[in-house]
Amino acid sequence: MLSLFKKKPTTSSALSEFMRNASAREQKRVFKKVIEESIKDQQKINERATEIRAERRRKQEDENSLSPV
Repeated sequence: MLSLFKKKPTTSSALSEFMRNASAREQKRVFKKVIEESIKDQQKINERATEIRAERRRKQEDENSLSPV
């Protein structure tokens, strides 16, 4: 019964190792790069969403112009 509750040894992740061993300067450099890449990704997502909304708007306008009044 006790064997069910034994804790298994854990291993450190690469991130936890980095956080423990890297200097503050290295951490800031990595964080800055991650944030910059995240901003670029978000901008791409926003641009694509704008394109999709414009396509839907045009499609709706086309459908409205074809339907009899």
